[in-house]
Amino acid sequence: MLWYNSAATEWSHALPIGNGRLGAMVYGRTETEILQLNEDSVWYGGPQDRLPRAALQNLPELRRLIREGRQREAEALVRAAFFAYPSSQRHYEPLGTLYLDFDYGHPDSDVQDYRRELDISQAVSRVQYSSNFIQYRREIIASHPDQVIGINLSSSQSSTYTIRLNRVSEREYETNEFLDTLTARDGKIIMHATPGGGGNRLCCVVSARSNDPEGCVQVLGNTLVVTGKSSTILLAAQTTYRVEDPEAAALSNIDKCPPWAHILNRHIEDYQSLYKRVHLKLSPDDSHIPTNIRLQNRPDPGVIALYHNYGRYLLISCSRAGNKALPATLQGIWNPSFQPPWGSKYTININTQMNYWPANISNLPECETPLFGLLERVQVNGSKTAKEMYGCRGWCVHHNTDIWADTNPQDKWMPATLWPLGGAWLCTHIWERYVFFEDKSFLQRYFPVLEGCVRFLLDFLIKDEHGFYVTNPSLSPENTFKNERGEEGVFCEASTMDIQILSAVFKAYIASRDLLGEPGTLEISDVLNALDGLPPVIISPTGLLQEWGRNDYEEVEPGHRHTSHLWGLHPGDSITPTSTRDLAEAASAVLTRRALHGGGHTGWSRAWLINLHARLGQTAKSKEHVELLLLKSTLPNLLDDHPPFQIDGNFGGSAGIIEMIIQSHETISGRRVIRLLPAWPLEWGNGRVENIRVRGSAAVTFGWRDGRIYGPILVKIDRGLTKFTIFAPDGSNAQVEGQGHHEVRLSSQQ
Repeated sequence: MLWYNSAATEWSHALPIGNGRLGAMVYGRTETEILQLNEDSVWYGGPQDRLPRAALQNLPELRRLIREGRQREAEALVRAAFFAYPSSQRHYEPLGTLYLDFDYGHPDSDVQDYRRELDISQAVSRVQYSSNFIQYRREIIASHPDQVIGINLSSSQSSTYTIRLNRVSEREYETNEFLDTLTARDGKIIMHATPGGGGNRLCCVVSARSNDPEGCVQVLGNTLVVTGKSSTILLAAQTTYRVEDPEAAALSNIDKCPPWAHILNRHIEDYQSLYKRVHLKLSPDDSHIPTNIRLQNRPDPGVIALYHNYGRYLLISCSRAGNKALPATLQGIWNPSFQPPWGSKYTININTQMNYWPANISNLPECETPLFGLLERVQVNGSKTAKEMYGCRGWCVHHNTDIWADTNPQDKWMPATLWPLGGAWLCTHIWERYVFFEDKSFLQRYFPVLEGCVRFLLDFLIKDEHGFYVTNPSLSPENTFKNERGEEGVFCEASTMDIQILSAVFKAYIASRDLLGEPGTLEISDVLNALDGLPPVIISPTGLLQEWGRNDYEEVEPGHRHTSHLWGLHPGDSITPTSTRDLAEAASAVLTRRALHGGGHTGWSRAWLINLHARLGQTAKSKEHVELLLLKSTLPNLLDDHPPFQIDGNFGGSAGIIEMIIQSHETISGRRVIRLLPAWPLEWGNGRVENIRVRGSAAVTFGWRDGRIYGPILVKIDRGLTKFTIFAPDGSNAQVEGQGHHEVRLSSQQ
């Protein structure tokens, strides 16, 4: 439970609700309640043709300049021939704002016993208070079964309120620039708009129902006036992205809704079918303290569990399987701005991927389905980008994409724009999903996507002067180096992250062909040769993992937020303290250097640090970054503060907490290794986790006291194909294999 004893004073303090597609931020005010609304397909403008048509003819020259280290000339050529026009992809926009103006509004001075809460076990937001001896209560949900936002209002005496709906830019106060029409009739407000002129047309419908025999709903201009002790507001929205007639579809969503009690029960049942799959409980738990106050103190274990559970709530609320489902943006589905930071798009050089780090471990594969849907659409556009920009078969996408699956370079920012491996990173999610659930039908469906990515990579690679296969152009996303002459630059051959991602994708493709008995359309010898011909990851003379491949360059910003060259440590698995100790030590040295220069200063980057330190078994550092994430990078409503708000930090932090509790990325002597409490601090008390997913298609349940496992470890193996070795912090272990339920005791517990 998130709870507060005062209303939200601004958007970043409001509480998010969502059904995967439709969302709102609920302020909980007593004079004028505000719900800031979003629908995931409301984006500015339509598809664009932004292909840089001079890129291919200039690619050989660009590669030569990069190989010779002529940074200024390379960057000038990129500006002239490789940046897209227009430079920006489409951006995500708000749906609108719903206002409830309470007649005889209740200023704070007249309000008693106020409580605002978000019950993440039921996905219900509630507001309750009393004023002048009258009790008021509101329940707000975003229902997935009924595809509406619902608000149920009740009071101990009859009261009146007015419903208003609008779509107003934060820069254009009270104008209709963002509206086509707004009308009220038949107990409903109906709003039409076309974002960007050529974008998806939208329709939002709000209706009110009186649940009081003596109550009524009246149309007054473009508003609804509701009187009575009890009433229900229903809001639906649709766009031409999914339906031909948005108004008819939205009206149908509302007209099909049953009474409130049935809407609420169906909503809770549907939500809990996902949320209750995993349970994390930590104690002691200071849940009697308002959430915003808890964040101001050193975190109690209970608030750490709440943060993880909130991450699962957010993922269910902003990313659900469905008709043309869209993945979570930089802000999930909750965006208040018509000019959002970074366009609130899909940034695929870390941020979109981080959004889905909790999906598998939390047994929420359905919530990752929208990401794979986008990936299928990206490969279509990406085949043109691959051919026309790089002369390659297959498909590629750069460091951003949008609702239209745009694959051409985004922005004109040299450290990030020209990096065509965003799709390759996304393809590692295909293999990760398989490893967690071993579902061959899933792997079969997305095998063509994976193969298309590999086909591009084979064509894109060239040999360097040492005979290795390298990427060129290459960079380490968003970072800048200083070469031996003191010149700043971004381009290199085969950045360390590129090589780590390529290795992971090639291995996933080879393993997929073996598992599926799939012949594929590529010569497997070509893939094996490319894999064997990749350059090694290099440790610098100072003991650091080198970021720009063979070049021991110094970072211009030593505390940079991206730790891209540690991709193989996390989210990859090619670096571990047991199998590649020297690389793990070099990665640890990188983290130490970053920390000395202020690394982790953005919410999502600190979340990444939690996962990286946890993989190294560095308990104190993992703990430190969790505490700093909560103290410095978390808003009062527990949303991540980049700043500004960016939801990837929530998901990365949620995953990082589990990474401290259980890990399953290693394989030793043919057995999948499960490590319990690999980076869990004793100071965080006692706990229990139930049905957490591990690689190898299994779920694990166990509890601990004072850092020691107590009672049996329950392991449920779904498919019976994997052999496991389980390790506890004290080195004791046990082995388990075979499909079904197992009660396992460690050697120290015998």
